[in-house]
Amino acid sequence: MYKKSILTTLRKPLAFVKVSFISATSYKLSFLMDFMGIFFSAAIFFFLGKLVSAGITKHLSRYGGDYFSFALVGIAFSSYLGIALNSLTGTIRNAQLMGTLEALLVTPTEIPTIVISSSLYNFLWTTVRVAAYIIIGYLFFGLDMSSANYGAGLLVLVLTIIAFASVGIISASFIMVLKQGDPITWLFTNLSWFLGGLYYPVSVLPSWLQKVAAFLPLTHALEGMRLALLKGYTVSQLSNTIIMLVIFSAVLLPIGLGSFGYAVKRRLLNIRLSTPLHYPPEERADRA
Repeated sequence: MYKKSILTTLRKPLAFVKVSFISATSYKLSFLMDFMGIFFSAAIFFFLGKLVSAGITKHLSRYGGDYFSFALVGIAFSSYLGIALNSLTGTIRNAQLMGTLEALLVTPTEIPTIVISSSLYNFLWTTVRVAAYIIIGYLFFGLDMSSANYGAGLLVLVLTIIAFASVGIISASFIMVLKQGDPITWLFTNLSWFLGGLYYPVSVLPSWLQKVAAFLPLTHALEGMRLALLKGYTVSQLSNTIIMLVIFSAVLLPIGLGSFGYAVKRRLLNIRLSTPLHYPPEERADRA
């Protein structure tokens, strides 16, 4: 019985992944262009690195001194933030436009299953793209990851995905209730891109902005990933970064699931109230 329950639980997320994969691969040119875009993006930062590395050497020394490696890891792994913020919200928006959201919500599928299944393919595909960034950087542009600690990097990645996905769930809750206008995605994306150390080390910012950056998961995620992959830092050396990501995950995930559950209940209540059968007989007669 327990084994059957596990198989049943896995069947739904895998069905979401299969449908998304079939849809994505049906557009072969778009599929190919995605990888070509990764190559050109890596090339841009390779040549940009030749221009700026000399000017910010003291800020890059912590990460090995090479701007290209610094930027490539940042661009690659920040992809998870975009997916986390847009994947579930995109699914909900499409379901709203197609009129299938209500049908999805009234199924017996548990909320965590809906949340995970809706985003699973996008996170898997993003992992493939991140791997492509690393491979292309290594093969064509001399990315040096000879001292990388992949175990520590994997731990940071898992915690990063949980923290980012939690923010995405909160964002989706707003979309569920407001239908449009998502302040969480706008605010979190702009602050993260500006202060999270994506294109430049956080150390170049004024001290007061560095304190603000410390409240963003992206700041700690990129710090941990760069030190693990470019400098070979161990889990113990990354303990401060890991603790911060654990705190973000422990705080944001319950808030995300709770807010999404509330949004679903509110949406279902609106559905029931808008259905004539749920009005009292005298009110149904007036509405008729």
